[in-house]
Amino acid sequence: MTTDPKAPDTATTGPAKRAPAGAAVLREDVTEAIRAAVFAELAAVGYARMSIEGIARRAGVGKTAVYRRWSSKLHLVLDLVSAVAAQGLPAPATGSLYGDVRALIEVLAHALRHPVASQVIPDLLVEAVRNPEIAEAIRAALLDPRHGIAAGLVRDAVARGDLPGGTDVDRVLELVAGPLYWRLVVVRTEPPEGYDAHMDDLAAAAVAALTARTGR
Repeated sequence: MTTDPKAPDTATTGPAKRAPAGAAVLREDVTEAIRAAVFAELAAVGYARMSIEGIARRAGVGKTAVYRRWSSKLHLVLDLVSAVAAQGLPAPATGSLYGDVRALIEVLAHALRHPVASQVIPDLLVEAVRNPEIAEAIRAALLDPRHGIAAGLVRDAVARGDLPGGTDVDRVLELVAGPLYWRLVVVRTEPPEGYDAHMDDLAAAAVAALTARTGR
């Protein structure tokens, strides 16, 4: 008798013979149902009140199906945040400081307007104040990748002579990400001039601030 390598996820099909360790196949449709349930659960109750039981119930699976994929709700949420953070993060390479800053703003705006960012990240930032593990995970998943992109932007600008050596990468992110976060996550209202014109203005203001002391 042979073991079917495509045996279904037993968490959703009832009792079955235990497969050998490492042989279980995690059905992608079950995984996606759990991920969708996490988004809905976070929006409904927030991170603090969210539970594996609630996620499993909303996804229509057993708790075992969740635990086979993630060891805790923290790891589950951070895995999803990391997946979203990794999407749409091309390094700007337009050949000009304004073009690169504008492209970076576009990337950050796309991420902040995603449902995960608008509903999950603010809640996790509150939790991060009380939980160092969450704070560190958010830094690794969200802040470090964006810092790396901004560092590349500065490096290219310095090579072109658009910015002086030693330009602070964190200042670039503060000038770009701060206003975006305020508009897209805190205020949550459409700019009077529309988002495209608003991002054009942010890029021009950031470039003006970065080059104010250099005369470039």
